[in-house]
Amino acid sequence: MTKTNKIALAALVFALASTGFAQEAAAPATTAVNSNGGLIAVGAGLALGLGAIGTGLAQGRIGAAAAGVTAENPGRLGLMLLWFAIPETLVIFGLVGFFILSGKI
Repeated sequence: MTKTNKIALAALVFALASTGFAQEAAAPATTAVNSNGGLIAVGAGLALGLGAIGTGLAQGRIGAAAAGVTAENPGRLGLMLLWFAIPETLVIFGLVGFFILSGKI
């Protein structure tokens, strides 16, 4: 196991263990309470977070390839910038999903 994997595993264990110490929920108010609010927040966070991680991974590889292509043929810089910008749509879709799940739209 690499050092990075050990750190990630330890962070996951601490994150999951800390839920055992969570504060008890307050008494429900007289109005209707959405019992799925926490799950909606987790889903909204995952929609934005995983989209951003995927975009970062994709742009890292595309950026490296674009730098190589541009070094060999500077005339293709515009096309490479277009290919570099395409993964950003994933973050935009994640952001839209975040706002839809948060109830802002």
